[in-house]
Amino acid sequence: MLTTAGNLLFASDGAGNFVAYDARTGKPLWNARIGRITNAPQTYMLDGHQYVTVATGDMLWAFVMN
Repeated sequence: MLTTAGNLLFASDGAGNFVAYDARTGKPLWNARIGRITNAPQTYMLDGHQYVTVATGDMLWAFVMN
């Protein structure tokens, strides 16, 4: 799991979905079906954009947060 200062919580739902939740309410806000997640999500800033990354097996996924 990963929580952000913007009150987002990122986690796997156990069914192959990477999900962003509202950390205050637990309401799902967004998801992507990417497969079994093999590491904890991480976030970083690059050129003024914030990204969240997560791995599935030998794949690394990066999503931009707006």
